Amino acid sequence: MGIIFTIIFGGIVGWVASLIMGTDGQQGIILNIVVGIVGAVIGGWIMGLIGGDTSTGFSIYGFLVSLLGACVLLAVLKFIRR
Repeated sequence: MGIIFTIIFGGIVGWVASLIMGTDGQQGIILNIVVGIVGAVIGGWIMGLIGGDTSTGFSIYGFLVSLLGACVLLAVLKFIRR
């Protein structure tokens, strides 16, 4: 069941990040899931660098950290595409 929740959580985070970054029309559901999951990893890494709590999970804090990482990932991808 954990992998199903991770996929759902990643999809939601990726979708919200794509709405914030203006890339929603360019992505499908699979890319939203990938962006959300990779964003969670990046967000945890960023929080580790600044000394924040790195225990991301299914919580509001985990959602925000994952969203931060997903937005950073989308910003880097937009920069590379240009």
